[in-house]
Amino acid sequence: MAEQLAFLGLGSMGLAMATNLLKAGHCVSVYNRTASKADPLLELGATVAATPAEAARNASVVFTMVTDDAALEAITTGPDGLLGGLPPGAVHASCSTVAPDTNRRLAVAHQQHGSAFVAMPVFGKPEAAAARKLWLVTAGLAAAKEKLRPYLDALGQGVYDFGEDPGAANLVKLCGNFMLGAAIEAMAEVYTLGQKSGLERQQLHEFFSNTLFNCPVYKNYGQLVASQHYQPVGAEPPILRKDLKLLLHEAHEQIVPMPFANIIFDQLSATVARGRQNLDWASFAQLATDNAGLGQQG
Repeated sequence: MAEQLAFLGLGSMGLAMATNLLKAGHCVSVYNRTASKADPLLELGATVAATPAEAARNASVVFTMVTDDAALEAITTGPDGLLGGLPPGAVHASCSTVAPDTNRRLAVAHQQHGSAFVAMPVFGKPEAAAARKLWLVTAGLAAAKEKLRPYLDALGQGVYDFGEDPGAANLVKLCGNFMLGAAIEAMAEVYTLGQKSGLERQQLHEFFSNTLFNCPVYKNYGQLVASQHYQPVGAEPPILRKDLKLLLHEAHEQIVPMPFANIIFDQLSATVARGRQNLDWASFAQLATDNAGLGQQG
């Protein structure tokens, strides 16, 4: 008999990941605060639960993908949280981007409950999630990670492990998001300088992304920056602003100066303040063009 899985949080990322688990033949119970988001999963055989606890009942593994720390803690330990239904010995794999200390607190709560917590943030946009091309980063107890392993091929193209500290995987995720932001800012400034000097943004992008910076980040995000068209939305600016805030908190705690991280945080803050919520987070690159007097574009 197939083991029961649960997936909680059906935003654009969670929906794609839950879909792939169902397509791989797994039995999946799902939960989302807005229940209608689960409708596409019904015809694939999903069971829709009314609460996180109900979704987790009888599950051997529960995946969660929610927006922030407060949402993760609420869906885990709050009223009707998943711990209320999670069987002893089960594993909670958290795919959310949260503070390392949030993971550590939840790991303790799971230990007291008799279950296990594994941090498993992911790198990739919704289209990568749909194509099972996510990069998965894990941290937690070895036995719990081993229990997760049979289900991960349905979610991503590779798994990188960072030991038993459940905070480690999310530190990697925060660092990666900062590095993406730094690359976007660099391209924004260079393409804007080129544009104001009479060069074509697209020509600059094609040169750099096929020579010195021939890698997915410069190719994919670079195309958004070159075209100044920030659709479709992978993640909105407020979400990544939250991530940079978490990174800077960690840097403050560890006494690590990160001047570039402050710049990216400020650029995202300015983007949020301007109300650019319906664009991909990379739209903060538009500020370089605006500040150079080249006008605003979508």
